Amino acid sequence: GVLGITAFRPFPVSAIRDATAHAKRIVVIEKCFAVGIGGIVSRDVRSAVRNRPQPVLTVVAGLGGRPITRKSLHKLLASAVADQLELLTFLDLDWTIVNRVLAREKSQRRSGPVAEGILRDIGTVPAQI
Repeated sequence: GVLGITAFRPFPVSAIRDATAHAKRIVVIEKCFAVGIGGIVSRDVRSAVRNRPQPVLTVVAGLGGRPITRKSLHKLLASAVADQLELLTFLDLDWTIVNRVLAREKSQRRSGPVAEGILRDIGTVPAQI
C-alpha cells in the first residue's frame, strides 16, 4: 500500500502507526536529506513506529533536481519487496562520479567549491589543460 503524508506538522503519528500496523517493511521516499540525521520524514516515521519489528527504509530521490522516473520506482520497490534495499538508498545516484569527486578532494585537500570538478566529470564543462 501507499500512504501519502499531506501534513508534516503536527506529524500524524497515530495515523502512521495505524496505517503501517501490518506492513512487512516501510519505505519512505523523500527529497530531503540532512547530513547526520538522514531523511527528515524518515526520522519522524521511524519515531512513530518505534518498538515495531518493521524496518523503516529511507530512499532519497530527486537530488539535484533529477527526475524520479516510473522505471526507477518500479526497480526500487521490487528491491524492497525482495528485501534487497539498504536502510539508506539514494535513487539514481551515479556512485562512480561521487567516488571520483571524493577521491579528488581527498588527494588535493583544498577547500572551496567542487561543483566545477563534478561538472567536468559528467562532461558538462570542458576540462582545463
